[in-house]
Amino acid sequence: MKVFSVKELASSYITDLKSKGLTVGLVPTMGALHKGHLSLINNAKKDNDIVVVSIFVNPTQFNNPADLEKYPRTLEEDLEKLRSVDCDIVFTPETSEMYDKDEAAEVFDFEGLDKEMEGKFRDNHFNGVGTIVKKLFNVITPNKAYFGEKDFQQLQIIKKLVQITKQPVKVIGCAIDREDDGLAGSSRNMRLTAEHRSSASFIYKTISKAKEMITSFTPVEIEKWVENEFKNHPNLVLEYFTIADESNLKTVTVFDENKNHRAFIAVFAGEIRLIDNIAL
Repeated sequence: MKVFSVKELASSYITDLKSKGLTVGLVPTMGALHKGHLSLINNAKKDNDIVVVSIFVNPTQFNNPADLEKYPRTLEEDLEKLRSVDCDIVFTPETSEMYDKDEAAEVFDFEGLDKEMEGKFRDNHFNGVGTIVKKLFNVITPNKAYFGEKDFQQLQIIKKLVQITKQPVKVIGCAIDREDDGLAGSSRNMRLTAEHRSSASFIYKTISKAKEMITSFTPVEIEKWVENEFKNHPNLVLEYFTIADESNLKTVTVFDENKNHRAFIAVFAGEIRLIDNIAL
């Protein structure tokens, strides 16, 4: 497994591999790797000759400096996990390698995809995501890039980014990896207290029940039901629950059989913010 921290060295090595006709799959991460990341890597290994994993905690996508500071950084453990799944290349740049001093996030026109859900609570977050993903694509030049559907809004925005920038990358969405009790895999899960970890399974149970309700209730009625469920929960605080059109992420008030709908949720378990979603 090759590990690079310098853009030029990583790019040169990968360019040489591609010149031999090898295909490259990229799995961008912020480290603190878990089973969900490893499932993305396994998908990439099936589709490509070479798999590259990037590990970079991207400062421009954090709205809360404290959240950036507390984000788990476990590089040595991450590298061991990557060796165990036969990852080919790891790119682990410092912030100064990816950003000039005082460089801000680039501003993109995501045609409103960034204004829904997460965008209402995390100002400029998706410009930060778009900025670093564009930079990573330019360094790694992957044929395909793999993102988990847990961050479904991000997945749609990355697909839009590729359209905007005309980068020759196929973006692949991969199913959510869940724990046995349904909790979506996330690096943030390791920061949960034992009590909050036990309570967090309620999130998936609730959105699964919401999915069962779609044949008998309107989106508005289901949203009110979910809100009431969380009002009665002692350890979890609902930030939002919404049912949206998958294509434009806009909230819907009626179900349209000609469109794909998805339920999205964000919940605070103590100080830890957890997100999830489910196709309806």
